[in-house]
Amino acid sequence: MNAHPDSDSDIQEEYDDDQVLDARRARWTASGTGTMLALAGLAASALRLSGAAPTLVPAAYAFGAVVCALAALLGSRGRTRRALWLLIVGVMVMALGDQFD
Repeated sequence: MNAHPDSDSDIQEEYDDDQVLDARRARWTASGTGTMLALAGLAASALRLSGAAPTLVPAAYAFGAVVCALAALLGSRGRTRRALWLLIVGVMVMALGDQFD
């Protein structure tokens, strides 16, 4: 038997604390990555807009940046799984738009 009757609850509290830290880390990662990718997409859109690229290229970068910004918003609200999928879609849109150049 356990020497301390509270040992199971102590383990549960420690487990809950680890889950809270993991969730917080996931939110920060999703929102930070989404923000950085959105800024990169907007910068690439501005650079491509000033060049001789077809109109579809900067539009794809801008649309991908908007999708990544939405992912950052969802990530900051705790919807990290959806944010991850939106980050993937946003980067794929940007990469696809780059193929039209």
